[in-house]
Amino acid sequence: MFGKILYISDNIAFIENKMTEDVGADLLNLHLVFEQGEHKVLSEITEIKDDEIRVKFLGEFVDGHYRNGILRKASLSSTIRPIKPEELILLVGEQSKQNFVLGQSATYKDALICPNINDLLASHFCIFGNSGAGKSCGVARIVQNLLSNKFSLAYNANLLFFDSFGEYKTAFNSINTINPYYSYKFITSRIKDNDDQLINIPMNLLKVDDLAVLLQADKHSQLTIIDRAMQLAKIFSLDTTDSHRYKNNIIASALITVLYSSQTTDKKKDEIFRIINTCHTPEFNLDTDIPGVGYTRTFAECFQIDSRGKFGEEVLITEYILKFIDESLIIDANLNTTTFTLNDFSKALDFALISEGFQNNQNLLDDAQLLKVRLYSLIHGPVGKLFTGDKVITPGEFITSLVSNNNKKAQIININLEGLDDAVSKSIVKIYSRLVFDFSKDNANRATIPFHLFLEEAHRYVQKDNDVFLLGYNIFDRIAKEGRKYGVLLGIISQRPMEISDTVIAQCSNFLIFKMTHPKDIKYIEEMLPNISQDVIEKMKILQPGTCVAFGSAFKIPMIVKLDMPNPRPYSSSCDVSTYWDSKTDISEGISKEMMGNQFGAMNTSVAVSQLESGSVDMGIPIKKEEVVVSENKFLSSDDIETL
Repeated sequence: MFGKILYISDNIAFIENKMTEDVGADLLNLHLVFEQGEHKVLSEITEIKDDEIRVKFLGEFVDGHYRNGILRKASLSSTIRPIKPEELILLVGEQSKQNFVLGQSATYKDALICPNINDLLASHFCIFGNSGAGKSCGVARIVQNLLSNKFSLAYNANLLFFDSFGEYKTAFNSINTINPYYSYKFITSRIKDNDDQLINIPMNLLKVDDLAVLLQADKHSQLTIIDRAMQLAKIFSLDTTDSHRYKNNIIASALITVLYSSQTTDKKKDEIFRIINTCHTPEFNLDTDIPGVGYTRTFAECFQIDSRGKFGEEVLITEYILKFIDESLIIDANLNTTTFTLNDFSKALDFALISEGFQNNQNLLDDAQLLKVRLYSLIHGPVGKLFTGDKVITPGEFITSLVSNNNKKAQIININLEGLDDAVSKSIVKIYSRLVFDFSKDNANRATIPFHLFLEEAHRYVQKDNDVFLLGYNIFDRIAKEGRKYGVLLGIISQRPMEISDTVIAQCSNFLIFKMTHPKDIKYIEEMLPNISQDVIEKMKILQPGTCVAFGSAFKIPMIVKLDMPNPRPYSSSCDVSTYWDSKTDISEGISKEMMGNQFGAMNTSVAVSQLESGSVDMGIPIKKEEVVVSENKFLSSDDIETL
């Protein structure tokens, strides 16, 4: 079948071709063994020509084990034969308590690829591929196979999926049918079904770094403002006599600073009123009664300017303000056992600007205003309800609640970020990841509670952003470098690897690459993974959907793996354009309702109707006047519109 060895050059051997053309085509990518006595060298057929066959040496079989790399090359007198079934098992593995079925070999019929669970999942891994290449289905199939392993029960698995588009719910919500001990938990930014749970991040567990990420801080001065505001928010949430005195002390100190400044009286008045409008208490507001000798003035009346250009009651108001200044005031409280809400933090941010004198520094004031605007949009948008401050919770309690589902241990925790913009989604993923990482670091029994963080659309989160400049670290870089020893492992799933942090990819040990064709991404993979062969690069350009090239520490040699379709599938299939184009159903009404809801979701009824009637909203489709969606999620009839 095979002729003599013509010559050997480096790791390549050329063999005389004595096969027919049909047989030769079927042997491409199969493995041969060069055998001479006890010495056996594994090779792969990489090219077949009319007169010769080119093979590449991969490794050696030594004492019943396969070893990558060649210590002793095959000789010209070696016997050449196809790989035997028992040798193939050494390469692909077989299902056991330690090994699970990944998929089928695309090269050898009926051969299953069964990597060792620890070799694959005890280190970080990447799953790359073009859109539509089968990444989501591949991930779902892998997890289903892991949980379906008949030799073991993954009861203590903690698989956290950060799901950008709600794809995995259909694939995992019935895992209890695999085994009644399994449970699936769906945490989401939008409640749709009865068993959905709203994302709930306790404010007391947040650090300055978390709020800096959430508020998109980009200057170190903003960290100081956030830190001070957090301290004040905790103090004010105590609602004690001392905390109330502390508020008054801050306001009084700021007011005295303005009164003793060199500004004109008009500017002093404007500044004082601005402070009171920003931060006020019962003792300090515009209507507060200021008692004098035989008369009373309101706070606002004390700042009326007389004919001399002075405050008419400057002495009275100064004496009143000074009574509330106490430089020795100390809040004696354990702030670690105190929580607060985003609204509390917003008020504390205003106090922080006054207490630190930021009002007189325009640059700092501008930095703070950016934070206030972003905070306002969070509080009054859908994100505000995801952060709670109703009670103090410990990190252990938070993690326990995260992996629990109706008094059962949840193996899959699906965190759905659908509907959130990229900046907010990235912040939430970073906060969850930091909480999990810190919990694992503090675990006395290191790495005994493994967490796998599956980052779908990872290029949205694991970016080369400015966290290192601002905070001194990036949480994903830190997990990539340190997480393995604490049992926090990253699963990077992306169609754009070049947008992902170099540090993270460099720390990954295993790769499943579906079809990739973008030259920049392919070049990036080549540069980031110097050990990847050109043969693997060429293979991943022509893979069929659902087929990947698998290589890394979990695989003896690079393998082409065909994964079965998951059952059930994730909600990630492509749009069936021809079917919906050919549908006889009139969908314009549904489009009208959906688009009008999006267009007018933040408007009141009259504005929505007036824009529609005036023609200022042009959506390019016919809209039925009888059914207009308004902000109250009700429909207006034509009579209602006429009435308005």
